[in-house]
Amino acid sequence: MKTTDTATTGVEDNPGSPAGPGPTLGKTTDTAPAKRSRGDGAVLNVFSHGMLIVWAIMVVMPLLWAVMTSFKTDRAIFTSPWSLPDKLHFENWSRAWTEAHMSDYFLNTILVVGGSLLGTLLFGSMAAYVLARFDFPGNRFIYFLFIGGMSFPIILALVPLFYVMQNIALLNTLHGLILVYIAYSLPFTVFFLTAFFRTLPTSVAEAAFVDGASHTRTFFQVMLPMAKPGLISVGIFNFLGQWNQYLLPTVLNTEPEKKVLSQGLVQLAVSQGYKGDWSGLFAGLVMAMLPVLAAYIVFQRQVVAGLTAGAVK
Repeated sequence: MKTTDTATTGVEDNPGSPAGPGPTLGKTTDTAPAKRSRGDGAVLNVFSHGMLIVWAIMVVMPLLWAVMTSFKTDRAIFTSPWSLPDKLHFENWSRAWTEAHMSDYFLNTILVVGGSLLGTLLFGSMAAYVLARFDFPGNRFIYFLFIGGMSFPIILALVPLFYVMQNIALLNTLHGLILVYIAYSLPFTVFFLTAFFRTLPTSVAEAAFVDGASHTRTFFQVMLPMAKPGLISVGIFNFLGQWNQYLLPTVLNTEPEKKVLSQGLVQLAVSQGYKGDWSGLFAGLVMAMLPVLAAYIVFQRQVVAGLTAGAVK
């Protein structure tokens, strides 16, 4: 037994033995695919990073050019469009803010988007919580009705929506536009938050019920704070969609003093184009972009956390 053990050990350990090259060749054969896979992964990594850099340049460069152009004079815009401004012409911004009535458009947009965003998150979270946590007849049917609302083209509802708003005296009103924005944003909000509420632990809600909390108190004081990442994520998406909405206010909000920012930008483009005031036009464009960029920069971590929170329970 000792002789057999020693011979076996010698074959395995001695690279000069006749059986020695076997393990050595096996190790070489196993290492080659690993090296090739690492090389392929490195090439793919370089390619993907290169594509991301190209995409970032394509997205960022027009934004930077618009900001740079908003501080130029009209003559400099046409004679040297790619050069830096000789100095910062803030009068372009003040002219767009006062003479082009961008201040009024901003105020109307903040009122409409702020009210509709609060209403969308409140009603959407309540509906999503009930659909996700309670089993009752018609639960799936109601859920699929909301899903169907996401696939319904809004342009098909413009004519009947116009007459409905006219009949209930909500046409050309900011609160009427708020209600339309809420109805327009609810399907996606309910779809997103329903999946999010299903990932939250039920033990916390059960503990609240044991302590004597009602369904309302459990929802507002326990479950809703736990759903904060999801609320922030869907809130950012709704904010972007409602801030840039143009079709609905164009049809339902035609009074000049109640126009929102998207309508004001179109009117500014037409009027400033005829006047030749291109610097004021670019200043108004940058004004409209800044809140959206600021919201995404501030809440980008929360958006990513809300999108990935449902993947891990």
